[in-house]
Order: sequence, then C-alpha cells, then structure tokens
Amino acid sequence: MLLNRAIEVFIGFASGLAVGCGFVAFLTVLGIIPRLVQLSKTDIFLRTYEVAVIVGSLFGTYLSFNGNPFHLSKLLVIIWGMFHGVFIGMLAAALTEVLNVFPLVAKRVGLEQHIVWLLMALVFGKIFGSLFQWLIFVKIN
Repeated sequence: MLLNRAIEVFIGFASGLAVGCGFVAFLTVLGIIPRLVQLSKTDIFLRTYEVAVIVGSLFGTYLSFNGNPFHLSKLLVIIWGMFHGVFIGMLAAALTEVLNVFPLVAKRVGLEQHIVWLLMALVFGKIFGSLFQWLIFVKIN
C-alpha cells in the first residue's frame, strides 16, 4: 500500500514537472518573458519572473490533480481572477507581439496610421466583454 502511494506521488510529481516544463519551454521559445521584461523596463526582476512562471506552473498542476476544493472569500476569488486575467491578457499580447500580428492586420485592413486606435479598441473590447460576461452571465453568490 505504501509502495503504491509512493509510486502515485512520483508519477504525479513527474507529470507536473513535465507539464510545467513544457509550458515554460513554450514561453521561452517564443521569447515572451524577455519581451515583457524589455517592454516594462524591469530587467532587475528577470529572475523573479522566471521563478514566478515555474512556481505558477507547478502550483497549477497541483491544483489540477488535487481533488480537494478551495474555500476562499469572494474578495480573494476576485483578486485571483484578476491575476488570471492579467496573465492571459499579457500572454496573448506578448504572443501577438512576437508573431507581429497587429502590424499585419493593420496593414491588411488599411489602418496603419491608426494602429493605436486598433489596439485600444481591442483592449477595451476585451475589458467590456469580460465585465459583461462576469456581471451578466456569472453572478457571484
């Protein structure tokens, strides 16, 4: 029985490491974190960013395999959701920046002179769409 538990722990930890390393490799190959550091001019926090991504990947894997529910206050859930939103938004923005999506779209649509307006429309559309979804469709009890 103890041997079975040890094997399960080993397999779970190895799976978490594999998923976390794959995610970190994805971010590294695309150069997203160095680009975010360069844009935000926070070179002194580079090691902190790396550790945060690794710890976040491992913690996310732990939460995926953990069957116990989290009981958090509404305020902590809101803060948690905001962190998720910021991360997903920055990941999407960095990915599009690395792949040069916005300049290509602006050129094809003919909005090269108004690319700032295009970006602001996308940002505000995402914000209002998220607020609409959470305030109308998902009600916090």
